[in-house]
Parts: sequence; C-alpha cells; structure tokens
Amino acid sequence: MASIISPKDLTLMEAAFVIIGGGISGVSCAEQLTIEEPEADVILISASPLVKVARNINKISERLEEFDVEEESHTYLERHNSNCKVVTASVTEIDDEKHAIYLSNKQIVRYKQLCICTGAVPKVISENKSFILGIRDTETVEVFQKRLSDARRVIIVGNGGIAIELVYEIENCQIIWAIKDKSVGATFFDAGAAKFFLPSLHEGKQEVSFLSKRWKYELEGSSQSKSAMGSALGPDWSVKVNLNGKTVEKRNIHIEYECEVKAVYEREEFLKKNLKTFSDDAEVLDSWPVYVELTNGNIHGCDFIISATGVIPNTAFLHKNKFNYAEDGGIMVDDQMKTNLDDIFAAGDVCTASWLLSKHWFQMRLWTQARQMGAYAAKCMSCYIGRGKVIPDICFDLFTHVTKFFGYKVILLGLYNGQKLGKDYEIIVRSSERTEYVKVILQDGKMQGAVLIGETDLEETFENLIHNCLDLSMYGEDILNPDVDIEDYFD
Repeated sequence: MASIISPKDLTLMEAAFVIIGGGISGVSCAEQLTIEEPEADVILISASPLVKVARNINKISERLEEFDVEEESHTYLERHNSNCKVVTASVTEIDDEKHAIYLSNKQIVRYKQLCICTGAVPKVISENKSFILGIRDTETVEVFQKRLSDARRVIIVGNGGIAIELVYEIENCQIIWAIKDKSVGATFFDAGAAKFFLPSLHEGKQEVSFLSKRWKYELEGSSQSKSAMGSALGPDWSVKVNLNGKTVEKRNIHIEYECEVKAVYEREEFLKKNLKTFSDDAEVLDSWPVYVELTNGNIHGCDFIISATGVIPNTAFLHKNKFNYAEDGGIMVDDQMKTNLDDIFAAGDVCTASWLLSKHWFQMRLWTQARQMGAYAAKCMSCYIGRGKVIPDICFDLFTHVTKFFGYKVILLGLYNGQKLGKDYEIIVRSSERTEYVKVILQDGKMQGAVLIGETDLEETFENLIHNCLDLSMYGEDILNPDVDIEDYFD
C-alpha cells in the first residue's frame, strides 16, 4: 500500500484533470477533456498498457450511435492529444483530502479534478479458478480461446450479452446453456424475440424470408428486466476471436431454463458422491474434469465453465474513501456526474446515476452508456472549474442501444421491455421469420419503447414518436402495418 512506501521512493506528477481507467468511459472522458480544455494537463491512469478507443462512429439518428471498440497502445492518446499523458499502473489508494493518487509503480499523481472510470468486474459464480472462467476483458478472452481449443463441452452460465454472443459463435463444441429466465436473452428482449432468434441459435445463419405477421398480446406478469481487470470488451468482440472447440460436429446446444448453479464438483468429488449426470452414458460419465449441479436437479459434466452472470462496479480499491454507494454497488453520481467527495467525478460502469431520471431513460452497464457518460463527465468537469453546471445531455432523455445478436442488427429504444410501466401497457408485434422482428410498447396510446431486430429502417421514426409523446390511438395495430408507410406520417 502507498502508506508504507517511503516518501523518497515516490515520484510526483500533477495535472488539472486526472482520469482513472483505460476503458471506453475513461478514454472518452480524456479525449473530450482535451477538446474542452486544450491548455490544461490531462493524465489518464490505466492498469493495462492497452486502452479502448471508439472507432467508426456512425450517427444513426439524433440519439442513436453505433461504433466499434478497438484496443490501442497507451501511447495512442498521447500521439493524438498533445496535452494528455497516459500512466500505466494500478491505483492503490486515493487520498481525497490531499487530492493525491498513489500508484503501484511508486508514483503519486496530484489532481485538481478526478474522474473515476474503473468499470466493472464479472460476478463469477465460484472462486474455482481451475475450471470457472469469467469473461470480461481481452486477457480473459485469450485464456478462454486456449482452453476452448481442447474442449469437447462447455457450460455457459448467464443470459446477458456476452453469454448470447458466446453461445452463437462457439463452434465444434457441445454447449450447455444455463439461464435463470424463461427465455434466452431476457435482459434485452422478450419471449417473442427469443423465439425469433432460436432457429439461428440452433441451425446457424440462413437467408429465408416468410410472410409478415402482426399480433398483439397480453402480459404474463411484469416485463421488468432485472438486470482488478482490464477494460470491458466492446461490441462485436467475438468477430475477431477464434471460438472453435475440439470436436467436429454440427451445432449442439442444450438450454436449461429457469435454473442457477447449485454446486460445482471436480471429478474426484463427483465420483465419491456417486451422482448421476443428465445425459452422459457410462462410457463418458467419469471423463469430465468438472461437473455442475443445477437448481432444477440436473447435473452436467464439462471441460470448463464460463461464468457470464453480469458485473459489479469495480470499487474495491476505494475502501478507504467515504463515497456514497447505490444499492447496486455503484458510486452515486448526480446529473453532473459528481460524487459526494470534493472534486471527484465518476462515469461508466463504476457509477450509478442517482438523479431524477427521465421517464424513458434508465441505466444499463453497456459500452454505449459508458462512452456517453465519459464524454459528458468531461464537459461537467470543464464547466465545474467556474462552478457552473451543464445541461444534461440528450442521451439521458431516451434509452438507446445498438448491437448485434445471433447475426441480426438489434436496436433498443426507450422502455423496450416495459421497464417502469408495471403491467399497464400493451404490446404490438410484427414478425417475419428470419427477416425482422418489431415490437412496440404502448401506454395510453403513446409509444413508450421499441425493439427492432433486422434492417427495419424504423429507428429514427420510433425514436421521435417516443420522445415527442405523440398520441397514436387512432392508428391501433396499423402502427406496424407493413403496407402503411409510417415514416411519412411522423418524420
């Protein structure tokens, strides 16, 4: 710890603005600060020699952006921003009273303003590092690739974005997918969309077009979604990664619904307990190095387990600081991304938005929001010099997210799963098998959210409909009638 290092062993640096974290939120914050304050010194502290940079930014609409996340050397920011310096080290302690940061390389960095952008770490189901791997950053992906190359069967636990990508992209390896929900991808889409995706999941990519169908259905219970490592993986991370296992066979995926992991047994312990697996015959029963018992009673053997059950804010190194924390473990920030401690801001996965949120926006720990928060925090830090305030960015008006699942473009808008609405809303769906799936959420005749899967070209129109709160009662189900050019009415 910094407190036991002799002062003569320490070297001192200082800057007007310091950012901790080389992920997408930290880099976005640093880049924006060099624009806002071109004469000020900016220091970014990164635990990894690689930083995450947003590239190929495509503005789809006023609030929707898609982009690639690429890794660059820590010198990238210095080459492109003359007033920015990157320090590669871990933070051991922050003295918020002295405005000093102590680093693992025996340096001290003093700041006038600090932004914490340390992201989140995986919630791993067990501490058994021999057979359980949590995937979050590039280093863990490299370990995963190596282990997968010799694997016959893996168990994936979790139902979020990384789990979905892994299940879809892994080839030549049996997959057991354990999820706690009634349908796949419940964090991002409902059972209808999950059904749309299932053929791609089991059969691979095909180009098949069928007649469009529209329907409206009633709710079954609430639709509310529940929801010291390197930087988080960006969108489409799996495209550049070889995800081939050892066996050579067609896709073999078994999904275990509505269950969680009850216990993990290594082979010797499993055999002593004289337990039986779900599907293995006697010849292969004892051939697996690890076994997973699920809460539904089924037991599966595998070569290793991938824990993809979400993340928790990375705040362990802040145990000496008296930050206010939200229930989800994030550092609480106000609408200026300011924490309760003097001159300290936070952005991205490490923080929790704790101001009065817009009706159609909520926080999810996604790379899109990390980028938005980082850039917005930089503007707030710049304005705070004169003790001014920034008008909250329009990105906080309406939840938006662009991604890809199972090879399809997916756009989420507003309260896309009925978040915040209880049960008092209706859903209208249009679906063309293997082509598109469109779902809109309506309450009191006004659109509250939408899910767009495939090349629908409806995102800008629906974004405007949600934001402007227009009454759509007169259109009814025709709002999704493919023969009605809805853009002409509302663009």
